[in-house]
Amino acid sequence: MTQEKVAAGVGSINLDREALRKEISKEYAEVANNPEKGYHFHTGRPLAKLLEYEDSLIDQVPQRALASFAGTGNPFSLGALRPGERVVDLGSGAGFDSIIAAGMVGPEGQVVGVDMTSEMLQNARDAAAESNLSNLEFREGHIESLPIDDGWADVIISNGVLNLSPYKATVLAEMYRVLRPGGRLQIGDISVEKAVPDEAKEDIALWTG
Repeated sequence: MTQEKVAAGVGSINLDREALRKEISKEYAEVANNPEKGYHFHTGRPLAKLLEYEDSLIDQVPQRALASFAGTGNPFSLGALRPGERVVDLGSGAGFDSIIAAGMVGPEGQVVGVDMTSEMLQNARDAAAESNLSNLEFREGHIESLPIDDGWADVIISNGVLNLSPYKATVLAEMYRVLRPGGRLQIGDISVEKAVPDEAKEDIALWTG
């Protein structure tokens, strides 16, 4: 594997893109397959309650998607989605937020979840089938190169995924490309108040949470 230089504010860092993706996928494949194992982050219904999702939203999500939920915020706290809207869920995981979004936009709307981890995608697709949601699909892909047409989305949601990519400028450019003029972002994520040292940014183990 070759190292790739990544812009990181002032200066740059060296990261192996494929090694990083592999380690992140490995972590979340484990969450998909063993959601009750216990991790250094919260998961499942306790996390959804902690993030103040309404019970009526949580209860509409099948257990296989709820158990593997591992977000960091609540994109719907920024406002409910509107009937008929087209939505992209970046890093959709087991489909928790995507399923909620599909219920909000209704049969006239459409939701596309994008994730790179096959185990999460399988859980999400099974949960969507269990929910009988014809307006929801999941596509394999990376948030730095979304498998979505230009200007397709009214709304982009994301939950704890942008922080996992060192290529944030690229991800934001992809969001801009995919959104229609006047579209909006509803993102829950992590931010830090102090600068992270470059040596920490170059440690793949510190990216996988």
